[in-house]
Amino acid sequence: MADVTTPMVCTDVHQHLWPDGFVSALAERAVAPAVRRDGRGWIVRVPGEPDSPFGPATHDPDVRAASLQAGGHERALLCMSTPLGVEALPEDDARPLLDAWHDGVFAIGGAFGVWGALPVHGAVPADVDALLDRGAVGISLPAAALASPAAIEAAGPILGRLERRGAPLLVHPGPTGPPAARTDGGAAWWPALTAYVGDLHLAWHAFAGFGRAAHPALRVCFAMLAGLAPLHVERLALRGGPADAALDPDLFYDTSSYGPRAIAAMAGVVGLDQLVTGTDRPVVDPPLRPPLGERAAVLTATTNVHRLLFGRSA
Repeated sequence: MADVTTPMVCTDVHQHLWPDGFVSALAERAVAPAVRRDGRGWIVRVPGEPDSPFGPATHDPDVRAASLQAGGHERALLCMSTPLGVEALPEDDARPLLDAWHDGVFAIGGAFGVWGALPVHGAVPADVDALLDRGAVGISLPAAALASPAAIEAAGPILGRLERRGAPLLVHPGPTGPPAARTDGGAAWWPALTAYVGDLHLAWHAFAGFGRAAHPALRVCFAMLAGLAPLHVERLALRGGPADAALDPDLFYDTSSYGPRAIAAMAGVVGLDQLVTGTDRPVVDPPLRPPLGERAAVLTATTNVHRLLFGRSA
């Protein structure tokens, strides 16, 4: 892991990239998560979601690096595509896939950093050490793995090791086990607007209510603005919950998949200093214009990212 003397660079904290070895490992699987060829090209199969097209070219590191520069960024942090459910597989199935992904993304180097990923079942603090020692900026976990007081307690050894190492946590939408039976009629957008958002709400409230007291120094970044959970702070206060969590200087929110109205509303509650630039490429294209203007775009991609990665004393 880099030290606090690392210069600030314009960084996108949330992108996905599937190296060739990882794609090959997914192609060998008989059940989701998997990739397959059909008559039109590649498709990806995600547990509990409709099949969707998969474009290998969007995961080409050279193409991605060029698009990164074209968008005004110097660096991107790559994380596991957690909704795939790789981390939620039984440990013996999860680890080879995670190894294939880590081997590929660490080898890219250059403009790309890595959020390390852990199997939900069987991960131990030594796994955190191994990934941080390998160069990961921090660790990502599925939101469902932090979605209750009991889940926060179960994840305590992992969170505690991150805290002691001074490394941040990324909370990304994703499951901890097989999905429930589908009730969406096959609507492709349904999981992203329900399960993803709901799990992030649960994770944010669980960490605010129970995780922060247990891990007072842990820096946490919630993907996709934590599903806008902090916007419910007034209701949280009325119900006697930890409304001061909205002012926690060590909770950060990446801006992926939202536009200017939601981002401005979040900035009004948690403060602009807690927002960090995230695009979710290649799942979502970044906005054509900075949602809150050029000055805010520089802050959320530089100073705020530096505090997320290295802390307030950096």
